[in-house]
Amino acid sequence: MSTQPLPDVPASPEVTEIERALTRITYLSTRARQHERLMALAGVPLDRAAVALLRQVADSDPLRPGELAARLGVEASHVTRTVQQLQKSGYVTRVPDPQDRRAQRIQLTGTGRQAIDRIRDAGARGMQLALADWAPEELRQLATLFHRMVDDFLSHAVDDETEPVPVEPAGTA
Repeated sequence: MSTQPLPDVPASPEVTEIERALTRITYLSTRARQHERLMALAGVPLDRAAVALLRQVADSDPLRPGELAARLGVEASHVTRTVQQLQKSGYVTRVPDPQDRRAQRIQLTGTGRQAIDRIRDAGARGMQLALADWAPEELRQLATLFHRMVDDFLSHAVDDETEPVPVEPAGTA
């Protein structure tokens, strides 16, 4: 996470309202009941951590477990456990890293691809139902603005790998 100081200027009322709306959307979309409903509709028996990992793998080339942990913002041990569970269930497989044959990358299997496609389809159908009264132009504008916002967030994000890791003084633990 970035440690750069925030500007000493209060956020505009519009930005404050956007932050509030995003907080509400995040809360609604990450509730346990919502996740269980989505998994039931998709016919996929996975927990939230497994779905987050599958989504990340589906959206990229095969990644090393450490890269997955960094992208998901979790400890490597969490990724290792989740990958082991997903591998046992046939959703992912480990493949050799072409740059370093000793290392492995995580890749979706056909079963994993089908599962993530079903999850995304169920999510999109639920969103379609919620936004059914919106005009096609409004939906296009919203999609355009969301993509622009994500791109702007990414362009202002600090790469966690370039930040120094704090070191605890000897004798503390």
